[in-house]
Amino acid sequence: MSRAVDVETLPVTDTPEPAASPAERPSPIRTALWRSAPIVGALVGIAVVWYGVSYLVLPARQRFLLPPPHEVYGGALSNPQLMGPMLDALSRSFAVALVGLAIAVVLGISYAVVMSQWSWAEKIFYPYAVILQTIPILALVPLIGIWLGYAFPARVAVCVIIALFPMIANTLFGLQSASAAAHDLFTLNRATRWQRLVKLQFPAAVPAIFTGLRNAAGLSVIGAIVGDYFFQQGAPGIGGLLRVYTQRLQMEALLTAVTLTALFGVAVFTVFAVLDRAVVGRWFGRTSR
Repeated sequence: MSRAVDVETLPVTDTPEPAASPAERPSPIRTALWRSAPIVGALVGIAVVWYGVSYLVLPARQRFLLPPPHEVYGGALSNPQLMGPMLDALSRSFAVALVGLAIAVVLGISYAVVMSQWSWAEKIFYPYAVILQTIPILALVPLIGIWLGYAFPARVAVCVIIALFPMIANTLFGLQSASAAAHDLFTLNRATRWQRLVKLQFPAAVPAIFTGLRNAAGLSVIGAIVGDYFFQQGAPGIGGLLRVYTQRLQMEALLTAVTLTALFGVAVFTVFAVLDRAVVGRWFGRTSR
């Protein structure tokens, strides 16, 4: 004998939504335009404010303090005698930033690993990292120049000092972020200290390490420019040219150099942000399965 089934008591299952047809999907060009719209809007806003200050705020006799954008970039980009040395200086600053970042990454991760393995090491060594971070770099610049000279090594040292602390702090936080249950599991399996570090702590620290790397990359650019600005021996970097242009009141060259410096910093930060998103996103995608 068949029973009557109450339809209202049946479980309701979510039906998957139909996939969007190719005609409904946004085109890659439209997606790129949509994502670049805020950047374009910001650049247009800066240009409008710049023109407004140049023509409406400053009198004509003081317009040399902030020439309009077309005079600044038009004159600089069409002058190879100006752009050639500027691009060469930018490449030297890039080399300083790259070397300083590499040293900061190695030292920062090593420092954090030592502190994560022994509690007494963290209590002894971490205050020194904090002190190094809190001392103004301008107070250390004369000492660095006396000890290392005023050329490439001194510029790299400034870069390392500025970029080191984010790597230490973020790596240490990541290495200590593994759960107590995971540590208990490794203890039950009699894992060695090295196995615990490589197979538990380092995988847990991947997102934090890349966050520190992204922050250190931006700070390494600042350190390279600061070192170039104060240490004048050898071929000048972009920071050295900024100092020369400031002393000579060459506003077109100064504003162009400032723009190249800003683009340089944005480019370095973007590269490591994309790398962070790719590696960490892939890592989370693998661990969530």
